[in-house]
Amino acid sequence: MHAFTYTATKTLAATLDALRTARPGTKILAGGTTLYDLMKLDIETPPAVIDVHRLAELNTIEVGEDELVFGSGARMADVADHPAIRTDYPGLSESLWRAASQQLRTMATVGGNLLQRTRCAYFRNGSEFPCNKREPGSGCAAIGGHDRGHALLGGSGSCVATYAGDFAIALIAFDAVVDVAGPRGERSLPLAELHVEPGDDPAREHVLEPDELIVRIRVPATPAGRGSTYLKIRDRESYAFALASAAVGLTFDADGFVDECRIGLGGVATRPWRATEAEQALLGRRLTPEATRHAGEVAFAGARPGAANGFRVELGIRTVADALRTAGERAVR
Repeated sequence: MHAFTYTATKTLAATLDALRTARPGTKILAGGTTLYDLMKLDIETPPAVIDVHRLAELNTIEVGEDELVFGSGARMADVADHPAIRTDYPGLSESLWRAASQQLRTMATVGGNLLQRTRCAYFRNGSEFPCNKREPGSGCAAIGGHDRGHALLGGSGSCVATYAGDFAIALIAFDAVVDVAGPRGERSLPLAELHVEPGDDPAREHVLEPDELIVRIRVPATPAGRGSTYLKIRDRESYAFALASAAVGLTFDADGFVDECRIGLGGVATRPWRATEAEQALLGRRLTPEATRHAGEVAFAGARPGAANGFRVELGIRTVADALRTAGERAVR
């Protein structure tokens, strides 16, 4: 790990002041569960870090009639275990419970979780393999290499690294918004616009400026929250990243037809993925096995498998179908 300077701030205003004069490459430190890992691998080499984990104004959880509001410094475990979230938005809660080990969930923040970097082994193995995300222009070892865990959706000729997070998959399904602050002021953007596909510039993973940080996450209240789930399929039951996952929320009309449908896909794309066409395919239909299967097929219609990850197309289709059935059961309780 390279030497760096360390500053701990106690207020958001002090943090923004520190960012205003920060050296290029300075990083925000919250829970540290991703940043420290990457620093030890010499993938992140910031000259300075600004520690915000003591900012009480970021460590908030509010459940209102119109929206849920999570301070970016709220711990994953605290949000997952909030009684109202567990009851009224089980899909959000499950996406956090299934994200990591208990130790990590207790330390990691929800804001930091949204910005975690890929778990692509080529990216994390230093200079042993070419990686456009780590060293622009060097190539992508996953393309034509061992791509079992790489993206089926949103990839490019420069990168097929999968977005590793879980919480963002549930958030994108529920139209979450992030509030961002920096020395030039505050702005809001839909979570769906936070992350970007790799295109020709895989090193650019989100739209935040280097001196901006997420201050809160807002989720509009919706009846589909009660009829929601997060299904994560992985090689082992705990502490593993998704081969395929689906965040689903449903409501039905008085006649039993699907009235509202939300589907987010995880583990299969280069960014959190909203399956809008699959949602539309279910509206006005009964939630039959045939309908759920069809929705899964629509969700993966654009998949571009490589040499070793083609099995995850069928896995993803079944994951969507199973998640829809679970959400449907919860929606009618």
